[in-house]
Amino acid sequence: MNPSLLLSPPSSHPRPLLLFPFTPNSLPRPSRRRFRVSFPRSSLSTHDQPASSSETEAPNIFGGPKELTGIQPLVQNLSPPVRLATSAVILAGALAAGYGLGLRFGGNRNAAFGGAAVLGAAGGAAVYAVNAAVPEVAAVTLHNYVAACDSPDAIKREDIENIAQKYGVSKQDEAFNMELCDLYCRFVSSVLSSGSEDLRGDEVETIISFKNALGIDDPDAASMHMEIGRRIFRQRLETGDRDGDLEQRRAFQRLIYVSTLVFGDASTFLLPWKRVFKVTDAQVEIAIRDNAKQLYASKLTSVGRDVGEELLVSLRKAQLKYKLSDELAKDLLMEHKRKLVEENISVALNILKSRARTVGGVKQAVEELDKILSFNDLLISLSKHPDADRFACGLGPVSLVGGEYDSDRKMDDLKLLYRAYVSDSLSGGRMEKDKGRLLLFSVTSELPDYYQFGKDEDPDKVENIQGLTSLNQLRNILGLGNKEAEAIILDVTSKVYQKRLSEAFQGGDLEMADSKAAFLQNLCEELHFDPQKASQIHEEIYRKKLQQCVSDGELDESDVAALLKVRVMLCIPQQTVDAAHSDICGSLFEKAVKDAISAGVDGYDADVKNAVRKAAHGLRLTREAAMSIASKAVRKVFLNYVKRSRSADNRTESARELKKLIAFNTLVVTELVADIKGESSDTPSEEPAKEEVKEVDEDDEWESLQTLRKIKPNKELNAKLGKPGQTEITLKDDLSERDRMDLYKTYLLYCLTGEVTRIPFGAQITTKKDDSEYVLLNQLGGILGLTSEETVEVHRSLAEQAFRQQAEVILADGQLTKARMEQLNELQKNVGLPGQYAQKIIKSITTTKMAAAIETAIGQGRLNIKQIRELKESGVDLDNMISESLRENLFKKTVDEIFSSGTGEFDEEEVYDKIPADLKVNPQKAKGVVHDLARTRLSNSLVQAVALLRQRNRQGVVSSLNDLLACDKAVPSEPLSWEVPEELADLFGVYAQSNPAPEKLSRLQYLLNISDSVAAAAKEMGHGAVSVGAEEEKFVF
Repeated sequence: MNPSLLLSPPSSHPRPLLLFPFTPNSLPRPSRRRFRVSFPRSSLSTHDQPASSSETEAPNIFGGPKELTGIQPLVQNLSPPVRLATSAVILAGALAAGYGLGLRFGGNRNAAFGGAAVLGAAGGAAVYAVNAAVPEVAAVTLHNYVAACDSPDAIKREDIENIAQKYGVSKQDEAFNMELCDLYCRFVSSVLSSGSEDLRGDEVETIISFKNALGIDDPDAASMHMEIGRRIFRQRLETGDRDGDLEQRRAFQRLIYVSTLVFGDASTFLLPWKRVFKVTDAQVEIAIRDNAKQLYASKLTSVGRDVGEELLVSLRKAQLKYKLSDELAKDLLMEHKRKLVEENISVALNILKSRARTVGGVKQAVEELDKILSFNDLLISLSKHPDADRFACGLGPVSLVGGEYDSDRKMDDLKLLYRAYVSDSLSGGRMEKDKGRLLLFSVTSELPDYYQFGKDEDPDKVENIQGLTSLNQLRNILGLGNKEAEAIILDVTSKVYQKRLSEAFQGGDLEMADSKAAFLQNLCEELHFDPQKASQIHEEIYRKKLQQCVSDGELDESDVAALLKVRVMLCIPQQTVDAAHSDICGSLFEKAVKDAISAGVDGYDADVKNAVRKAAHGLRLTREAAMSIASKAVRKVFLNYVKRSRSADNRTESARELKKLIAFNTLVVTELVADIKGESSDTPSEEPAKEEVKEVDEDDEWESLQTLRKIKPNKELNAKLGKPGQTEITLKDDLSERDRMDLYKTYLLYCLTGEVTRIPFGAQITTKKDDSEYVLLNQLGGILGLTSEETVEVHRSLAEQAFRQQAEVILADGQLTKARMEQLNELQKNVGLPGQYAQKIIKSITTTKMAAAIETAIGQGRLNIKQIRELKESGVDLDNMISESLRENLFKKTVDEIFSSGTGEFDEEEVYDKIPADLKVNPQKAKGVVHDLARTRLSNSLVQAVALLRQRNRQGVVSSLNDLLACDKAVPSEPLSWEVPEELADLFGVYAQSNPAPEKLSRLQYLLNISDSVAAAAKEMGHGAVSVGAEEEKFVF
């Protein structure tokens, strides 16, 4: 801080200590920068504001009156003209007196002038002292005037201007200006509350009024605000505790806020908070925002549940005056509305949770909720007002978001309130009329056309919709979700509906109604209850009645009549009745069935049979329903046997479990089915016999299978085994076809192999079974739900498997002889497999063996195209035996043999058509293979011929040249070149001596590029060369 600010200007009387650093001229002047800021001007005048507390404190604000000292009382009584005249007289008299005294005592003119100068100087000093005291006297007069006023409002600008004019001073005079600044600073310090006190709201108008009355300039007034800030800043530094620091910080924020409002737009350059106190723009904005919110919140305390338009307009003006944003004003009003609503909610909850709660207490709680709804409707109507722009921000529906009840822990309390309101709305059995008094514009647009108001509708229907509208509004206020509110309404409405339905049932109104459906429909409309939910209640009532009737285990005629009456009166469809009987009666019947099943094979006695018959017929279940319930329980037991069979260690144990399954079906399930149907288990059924006849007709083809014949026993075996098992309850829908056939096959193998018993030392004994096991196998097929085709398929696959295994041993080398054929025929008769299937297996085995042999022969090069053709003529299907790649290799090998045969012949039809057709090779692909081989063999044949010529192998040379000509026929070539032309001539000569066909010789001459003369000479020399060579060879050897 500048030390000069701590120095005081010279003064003839003591000054207050507070003013030492407040010298306006010594304060740093802020740089003037213009900012355009929108500032709302308040329309309230200063006399409209309530009297501030500063009025009673006025004598203590400015201090007591000041006294004049020295010549100040004399100066006070002199007017400016008199003071000027007096000054002139004093100065003239001093000059004259000095001149006279000098002349008198000095005796000359020089002494006279010297005396005039001395006394003139003294007179001038006296005049200066008088004039210098004028500003001080004016300042004291100003101070005494302000201190003498009863209140700051009594100070008038004209009086202060008169004081300045009286003494002939200007407001810019240092002493007078310092007094003005001192008075303004004292007043501002007194107006701004100290400590933790909040602003009252009239501070800005009071300060502006006092500033205007003093006539102090804005820069000087702003400097006083800055000095007050320095004082607060120093006090904050001097304060050691946290509470004191917090109070000083709040005081500084209040100073910033009030100063900003006092100077308006000019505050941006008159109040350099950031430069002087190192505060940021954000901190200044926070100070303005917090104090504006505090003032506006205090203003909102006057807003109650009967808020009016005038109050809302005044709130809007206060918001603009306090310089509060619309968003913050909206949040504050929303918070205030929420607090008002929370008060009603707390009262209502205290009533509902009170231990001494009565019916009247519930009414009181509902009244509190009605107050909330009325307040909410008032706010909504005001938000729709044509002049809503002039009202305070934040009008609209009430919300509890962000308040005390905006938490999951309070949700149960809010649901309790909503339930109480719904219960009260339906306390009379229908929606009360007074629940429709609320405004409905918030949801009317969402309602169906026939619920729109202002049309000719049923008044009762309109009342119901109005009640629902109030419920929707309350749901929105309490913040309940649609599902939560619907669940509460459904619960309460369901109870009311049941109560109304019980009254109508007991009073006879429902019974006397001409149309039961119309009566129930009207009841639903009165309660605005969903007919589907009503149908569910009807079903529940019927189920309860049914449970009461079957409590003794059966339904008599009276029970049936009572149930029929309930069904007719409640309009319950037959499908619902059947479902109820199936569930309730079915559960009782299921218990009886499970008891019978749990009795086991030995426990199904007469008592159990009677219990099953009583349950099946006494509960009046249909045969289909009873069989469905029994089937479900029985199939679970069947599946347990199947599970144990699958988990067995070996085939014998697995078959034993399946045998237990068959016994259980015969001794228990068959009796159970007969008791359900009311038949005797000894009476054979006619339908299975017919089905058996049909199956016999279908399976004539497979009668040769011994195992299939054995599962259809004769009469003697049937008499020995007793009654057959039932086939109505099967595992057809519980197991896949593959699983069922595997189980059947397991038992079939058991029937074929017998029971294997292991003895010590690793030996085993096989015990064969008689044909009765096949009858059990037939019953197992019925339990598994296998059709005749599926059964035949299992026997056939097993017979084919047995025949194939032994046939592969007989045909191990793939050769089918007469003796082996006789063995296979004997095996076929033993297995009972039809001839065509046996021949197919034999052919498959021989084909597989032959295919392997053929592939091996082709791979080893022992099979050529001639032999392939012979095999095809014998009926061998080579296309399926030999793979395509192997046939292509055989074709390539055959063509290569043609090009290396040494004959010089190439038959295009044979190579391009016949051989690919025999080998089933693609002709185009075969032609490409031929061309590739021909080009390769052409050059190789020439090289080979030259090599053989050098070896004097005449026959080899001729063969190589014939191969060259064959390749040329496949792919015509250009004349060939060789490094030694003489060797080409020798080749031609040797070939000419072999007596070839003229066309071959001519083509060879062209390919070797030999002229006619060279060709003639070569013929002669070729013969000679060969002879000489032969002689030399003989000589050497």
